[in-house]
Amino acid sequence: MGASRCDPRVAAGPGFNRRSFLERTGAAAFLGALAWLEAWPARAVPSGVVAGTPLPFGQPLRVKPLLVYHLDQPREKTSWRSYGGLRTPADVDRECERITRELEVLSGQTAFPLQFEPLSRVNSDADARAGAEASADVLLVFGASGAQHWIEQLAASGKPNLLFVRHKSGPVYLWYEIAHWRLLRKSEDVKAEPNLDFDDVVVDEYADVLWRLRALYGLKNARGTRMLALGGTEHYSRPAQELAPAHARDVWGYETVVVPPEELRPRIAQARSEPEAVREAERLADELIAQPNIALETDRRFVVNTFLALRVIRALMEEHRCTNLGVANCMGGLIPVLDTPPCLALSLLNDAGLTAFCHTDFTHTLPGVLLRWISNKPSFVCNSHFPHHGLLTLAHCAAPRKMNGRDFEPTTLMTHYESDYGAATKVEYRRGQVITCLIPNLRCTKWFGFRARIEDSPAFDMCRSQMDIRIEGDWQALTREMEGFHTVVCYDDYLTEVGYALKKVGGIEWKNYSPPRAS
Repeated sequence: MGASRCDPRVAAGPGFNRRSFLERTGAAAFLGALAWLEAWPARAVPSGVVAGTPLPFGQPLRVKPLLVYHLDQPREKTSWRSYGGLRTPADVDRECERITRELEVLSGQTAFPLQFEPLSRVNSDADARAGAEASADVLLVFGASGAQHWIEQLAASGKPNLLFVRHKSGPVYLWYEIAHWRLLRKSEDVKAEPNLDFDDVVVDEYADVLWRLRALYGLKNARGTRMLALGGTEHYSRPAQELAPAHARDVWGYETVVVPPEELRPRIAQARSEPEAVREAERLADELIAQPNIALETDRRFVVNTFLALRVIRALMEEHRCTNLGVANCMGGLIPVLDTPPCLALSLLNDAGLTAFCHTDFTHTLPGVLLRWISNKPSFVCNSHFPHHGLLTLAHCAAPRKMNGRDFEPTTLMTHYESDYGAATKVEYRRGQVITCLIPNLRCTKWFGFRARIEDSPAFDMCRSQMDIRIEGDWQALTREMEGFHTVVCYDDYLTEVGYALKKVGGIEWKNYSPPRAS
């Protein structure tokens, strides 16, 4: 990926600099240092969200549309006409105009950056060769008619291809008839085309084009991620420690920059010694605490310490052009360095549009980053519990607040649970909210996915941000088959996009326990 994709100034949107890395939340309010309060249970937080701004976008997905066609010539006393409604040059001209109009409408319906190149015609070997060499991320092929090897050549370009065929949306296309049998199965009974899948064929519906493009947009921006590993890498199991770093590098194109504790300590000390840095941290802490749906149940100094830590972290991320942060030894070794656990800092980074997870474990980082880019919402990495009666509890102390991608959920700032120290978030998740859940296994070979609804944000004696969720699907099979440990969550349903993206990655089995979403 180009350097601009990895530059946090791009990822965090317009106006990014060291003083505006995190969103301002309104006028500062002086609250003074609060004494220790009873940390559990959390006091009531005003209901409702606080309006925010959308998460920034990544690099746009560049799509090259291509109309593949051939005009048959009449021959005496023999079959000469194939299926398809494009019979004359005028028909082709009208179809090009139709496609151009339809793509203009489609581009106005996207919630992610999509760039359509001008439509080109493929009516010869040379045209097919030029189409395959087009500078684009995706080829959108309109298979009206034409030679099979033209479509095969486009599919072999190394770029994802979508084959759009018409049944009722316009003049019927030849490849509506023969895409399955002749193209994908090569006139046999089993699939034989190596570069196209059944899911790459779309009939009539541009909505089906759109979710595929969203998946490819997410994949484009997830690949080539640069991770800042604060304190090194730390995995939850031996298989992950042995396999995940190479998988992230070789399959996803990740680059990792390790910042050891001995480099972090003097930077934190320097920030604490700078009056301007302390004043900025004080101001940002007061602005955060002043939000109308924030309750403070820990000492204010830990919020200030969080913003001092963020000053150092954001400088490191700028310096190394990283958009992802992982923190090792976050439940012990990092707390004395920051004088707070990193939980609140991770939450704020995710709300700013970056990705930041504890433990620097690649197994959950990969789906967390992919889900953030597909959904344009923060992803929440959390601990899984035992599924029962269709319910599953998820919990962690570093939850994002901007879960719908724009607005801040009601939140209590309180201590990190295991240490009972510092600042962490207890987010009041929206009851009834549909969510996507991904559980990667520890060997980087399989992802488990399901859709769920949030039933409650309870207050059990466990990690602070909690949700009891109702699994929509075969929870008994999930219980028997589930691998891995951490669950990655985001608001709304993106299971279809995740499954499609994983097919393009290759080598990762996808197990979806939920029925297809309603169209």
